[in-house]
Amino acid sequence: MGEYCASPEGDSALAAAAALTLPTQSPAATDKPGYGSCDRRYGKQVFDNLHGSILLDPLALQFVDTEEFQRLRDLKQLGLTYLVYPGAVHTRFEHSLGVYSLAGKAMNNLKTYQGEELGIDRIDVQTVKLAGLLHDIGHGPFSHLFEHEFLPRVIPGSTWSHELMSVQLLDSIVNKHAIDIEHDYLKMIKSAKDKHFLYDIVANGRNGIDVDKFDYIDRDCRACGLGSNFQYWRLMEGMRVMGDEICYPAKDYLSIHKLFSTRADLHRTVYTHRKVKAVELMLVDALVEANDYLGISLHASDPEDFWKLDDTIIKSIETVPNNELKKAKEIIQRIRRRELYKFCNEYSVPKDKLEHFKNVTAQDIVCSQKSSEVLLKEEDVVVSNVKIDLTRGKDNPLESIKFFKDFGCDEKFPITDDRVSHLLPAYNEDRIVRVYAKKPELVEAVSKAFENLQVRMYGEKTQVHDTPKKKRIRSN
Repeated sequence: MGEYCASPEGDSALAAAAALTLPTQSPAATDKPGYGSCDRRYGKQVFDNLHGSILLDPLALQFVDTEEFQRLRDLKQLGLTYLVYPGAVHTRFEHSLGVYSLAGKAMNNLKTYQGEELGIDRIDVQTVKLAGLLHDIGHGPFSHLFEHEFLPRVIPGSTWSHELMSVQLLDSIVNKHAIDIEHDYLKMIKSAKDKHFLYDIVANGRNGIDVDKFDYIDRDCRACGLGSNFQYWRLMEGMRVMGDEICYPAKDYLSIHKLFSTRADLHRTVYTHRKVKAVELMLVDALVEANDYLGISLHASDPEDFWKLDDTIIKSIETVPNNELKKAKEIIQRIRRRELYKFCNEYSVPKDKLEHFKNVTAQDIVCSQKSSEVLLKEEDVVVSNVKIDLTRGKDNPLESIKFFKDFGCDEKFPITDDRVSHLLPAYNEDRIVRVYAKKPELVEAVSKAFENLQVRMYGEKTQVHDTPKKKRIRSN
């Protein structure tokens, strides 16, 4: 963890001086620190490559030292993205430490400038920091794939969420490890009732600006080698609570827009990269094949079992003896050999069709086949429906943010983008439909069926170009 630890040995002069010093009460002999204490005798300092030195307070350290939290070391923040971006091997462990650090900095800023006005105390600061530290403990393996791709396949209509599991796992950790925290404080970590703005610092459901995004956007950009000129510290220094709502200086409008646009760029170029999606689609197929044998989905209902799930589940599948899970093993071996599902083509849904768009399915592709030497089946085709937005679908998230003129003004107000710039996008959402063939020899047939589907739906082919000839003729 990059701990800064004092050496247990000192030189002889220091030892002699220590012998002459009057005995003092050791930390072990004193009362343990209370909730919100920052007693450094019980804390630990770690070094993060993004935020530098982070001091874990005594209570935070109790959570960090549990096996449930240490599990985050085995959950890559971006799942299988490292197969395309080799540097993307960072984990949810370091991300959680980063959010903990930023949550503390945001709270210290508010306490410095509005502490007396808002009644912010050390308990509030501790609560928000712990909320930041523990916000991702309920994540499943492989980033969001487990929640949004795998579970809906094996449990139709699944409403499982990592946020809910985080709450359940928090209760389990406290009981199992006898964490020294009062019940009322535990409830505050889960949800801030009286001061709603506290909850918005870590996970802002009102306008989408929170320290969780500050950390993962900066961390993901760095890991993937992408440039990012978004400066989160500017927003942290300028934030101000007005009427239980976090507001920002009007001059920071474009900085906030850059936050959302950078996130959208990450979704387009990293999170939903066509090769990344190909790998994810294959892994989901492997997990579905292995689910009945390993009972993977059953772990999602019980926090006592869930925390044992991590990215090493791939090795669990591969080490199943004999010919069990043969198909799942074959898929994983294909991933290792980079024999991925073959990307055929994609199109962006026309702007005038976005509102009533329905996800395209493999059945839609197969039913669009007119004539071919190969008769396609649904299991031959995989469709990925990608949605990229600025966190609010078709709506502009900046319309839900309140601004103020300067720190001497007590009025908050919204700003429409046409008052700031005419260069900002008129649309805030993209829908991209991608189609893959599971076998190289099917690329030609799948590509033609996909083109037929576009003509049937929109009266013309909306893809940028035809599938390259070299892909069409590729075969085993």
